[in-house]
Amino acid sequence: MMNTPEDDCYSFITEWYDPFASLVRRYKITYYTEDSSVEMFDIKAHKMFLKRNKVDNLSMRDLYIGSIINICSRALHIVDYADDYTRRKFSSRKEKTFAMIKPECVNKVGQILDIITQKGFMVSKLKMCQLSRTEVFNFYEEHKGKPFLDDLVNYISSGPVIAMELMGQNAVQTWRALMGPTDPSVARKEAPNSIRARFGTDKTQNACHGADSQGSAARELEFFFSSKGPSRQNTAKYTNCTCCVIKPHAVLDGVAGKILSAIIEAGFEISAMQMVNMEQANAEEFYEVYKGVIQEYYAMVKELTHGPCIALEIRSEDAPTKFRDMAGPADPEIARHLRPRTLRALYGKDKIQNAIHCTDLPEDGLLEVEYFFKILDR
Repeated sequence: MMNTPEDDCYSFITEWYDPFASLVRRYKITYYTEDSSVEMFDIKAHKMFLKRNKVDNLSMRDLYIGSIINICSRALHIVDYADDYTRRKFSSRKEKTFAMIKPECVNKVGQILDIITQKGFMVSKLKMCQLSRTEVFNFYEEHKGKPFLDDLVNYISSGPVIAMELMGQNAVQTWRALMGPTDPSVARKEAPNSIRARFGTDKTQNACHGADSQGSAARELEFFFSSKGPSRQNTAKYTNCTCCVIKPHAVLDGVAGKILSAIIEAGFEISAMQMVNMEQANAEEFYEVYKGVIQEYYAMVKELTHGPCIALEIRSEDAPTKFRDMAGPADPEIARHLRPRTLRALYGKDKIQNAIHCTDLPEDGLLEVEYFFKILDR
């Protein structure tokens, strides 16, 4: 039966990898906006899997193609719309585009991410990468034969870049307008509040890149976030490092940019960065050291699987100890009383939604970084 506006519900096709059967199961989920309830229908078995039931921490902002939502301890990957009504309602509002922060502005990632969030974009994928000359040449193949290409290839391959998938209304054109004119000197005259006006140097070192059409966005997103094989190599160094995870509530609340800026301003190097959607088994494994030790263990696991988190490799001398000091006490209320300038004091809500995870023991810093950037990145 086709949905009507009065139904106030939306349907999607989702996939879940069943590790015990080693196969992908497909479900149709229907989300009811009235009470944030969901029902699940097993497509292959032709039967209801979950009758209409309220799902905590699931909202309209979580529903888009490519999203991963957690229902009944299953990390469901939304792969398609299930009806034309849902497709019409979501396709323009959830348009995707590709954005890249260029090497000279990687240390401005917090400020740029803050601008992106304030504009209403949702960052649905993010990864810091180091491209080879060949990879850069392939990415910019449309400029083959143009006189500026060699300088551009040298520049983009000179250091890390940050690739992002942005979602929003008319995302391609909105992001291009937010970037501003290609030449930063022109941008400072014509669009003084644009990203290139604020952070760009010249036509090559102009802070950021954006796809110029939906077709280009699809190609460029596939280049960095391939659906058919490994994505681009991350930039983790695995030396003098500790792990930070910006928790899902902080990402969804739009404060990740402020947290990144604070970390950089404190003198830490963010040497690797990646947005991750944690499945329950991964979250349980990552937090295993806390199981049976602290009573909030299961709530912590639930929070980490609630939405996308951002994993960071943070480097400095004695990084685990110094960064743990910056993170502050695990309970934000205590942090606000004792150490009000720490990250958890500023951006945490409670002991579960306390803005960030940081490595507690110095000997675990490398292990936690390896978990995100070696094990999960496979």
